[in-house]
Amino acid sequence: MQNIIIDKPYKFIPPKHYSLVARITACFVPRIIRKKHGIESTDVIGLEKLSASIRAGHGIIIAPNHSRPSDPEVIGMIPYMLSKPVYIMASWHLFMQSRFLGWMLPRVGAFSMYREGLDREAIKCAIQILVNAKRPLIIFPEGLVSRTNDRLNTLMDGTAFMARNAAKQRATLPAPGKVVIHPVAIRYFFRGDIEKALTPTLEEIEKRLSWRPQTELSMIDRIRKIGDALVTLKEIEYLGKPQNGTLGERTRLLIDRILEPIEKEWLKARKEDNVTARVKALRSEILPDMVSGEIDEKERARRWKQLADLYLAQQLFFYPPDYFSDPPTAEQMLETVERYEEDLTDVARIYRPIHMSMQIGEAIEVSPVRDRSAETDPVMAKLRSELERMLGEMKRK
Repeated sequence: MQNIIIDKPYKFIPPKHYSLVARITACFVPRIIRKKHGIESTDVIGLEKLSASIRAGHGIIIAPNHSRPSDPEVIGMIPYMLSKPVYIMASWHLFMQSRFLGWMLPRVGAFSMYREGLDREAIKCAIQILVNAKRPLIIFPEGLVSRTNDRLNTLMDGTAFMARNAAKQRATLPAPGKVVIHPVAIRYFFRGDIEKALTPTLEEIEKRLSWRPQTELSMIDRIRKIGDALVTLKEIEYLGKPQNGTLGERTRLLIDRILEPIEKEWLKARKEDNVTARVKALRSEILPDMVSGEIDEKERARRWKQLADLYLAQQLFFYPPDYFSDPPTAEQMLETVERYEEDLTDVARIYRPIHMSMQIGEAIEVSPVRDRSAETDPVMAKLRSELERMLGEMKRK
């Protein structure tokens, strides 16, 4: 389990306003993403749309999809190209990873968001940034890295909530202004020999499974066979034996068997449909006593095991059964193998060369008042529609 859960008291970390540090850091973004993520080439389309909103004095949310860990650094190309610092809402656990990150992140405009509960300070900070409209604000509405560039996960309604509240306040100013959201589609393309790149990783995973290298199989069948084996191992661990049915049916059953006993203990019953929402609701119940230190070590260990189970359920959810198309693209094969490696070791190696393409969409104006007759928030529906449209167009190019 990656170190994304911190059992310490949360304290809001505000952004610093040292634009000099942010400007200097932005100059190194191309070098950072090349060295750290294997991104050898980039292109950005639609920057003029964002420039127009800045010139108009709008409160601006930049809302990208979030398919890879490189996204926060990749999005740093925008302030680099605009020569304008930004603010970014980031999960609190990132600030806790090291002293360096704890020092650096606020100085490049990041402020913390506590994912395990309602963070009023972060919401207040985001709204004030939008009201002041001095810098754009970056929010990843998916909230989590998906590793699936061809699938957009559930978007958090909090994005529209903050934008709408800022729009209400801006409407009352002596010189009223707008709040807009710019959807930003980020897509990655692998430009090398995919079989040559993935073979060493597959051989290492097969070795972990005590297999001989499955060289008689095609690359696609090799990836599928490993996926089936990994699910089967978890079925034996949690259900006692392998299950029947399609991979999708087996995965859904496994997720429910993991989550339902924990939901029964902490929530009395299942209260959400979406897996990420179910996991978040459970973590919000399990963590407070761990943070306050009001439990003994035996109970703390039991809860850490439950948190590890929640993490597994969420990771299983990020393997959509219909994602590995027939035939899969090089990028789908890469993402799947990266997730195998990440789930087994917590780290995925760097694959080169990767090309990153970014498209900035038209501004979506946010009304101060929500249309309550709509089943879903119209702002979030429009944002999702535009992100999916742009990602689809980029894939076909």
